[in-house]
Amino acid sequence: MSVTMKLELVPLPVSDVDRSKAFYADAIGFTVDHDVQPAEGMRIVQLTPPGSACSIAIGTGMGFDGPEKGTVQGLHLVVTDIEAVRESLRARGADVGEIRDMGGVKFAHFRDPDGNSWELQDLSALAGA
Repeated sequence: MSVTMKLELVPLPVSDVDRSKAFYADAIGFTVDHDVQPAEGMRIVQLTPPGSACSIAIGTGMGFDGPEKGTVQGLHLVVTDIEAVRESLRARGADVGEIRDMGGVKFAHFRDPDGNSWELQDLSALAGA
């Protein structure tokens, strides 16, 4: 039997849903898929990076005790032109760090307003290896 597993949704703890929604949609360019309030005291906002099959979910009252706000670290957004993506995000107001070349794999770091951290990762230099 073949097993298939797809990671499609990552809950992300945030302290202010509207602020985080604006950050991810406006500064980072994620698509807002859903912003729903299915029950009193519950709000779920699902956002997806351009070209990704995996989304993030932020909100309130989602029924689980997740990690503290700002404790999700090292999520990767894989890109093919890190220089262009970094400049695009910076032009939108995101504070993206310098590009680091780690032996052909390039990274650039940023944080959301709560301190959850992300890395842009570019593996394109390894494609011909």
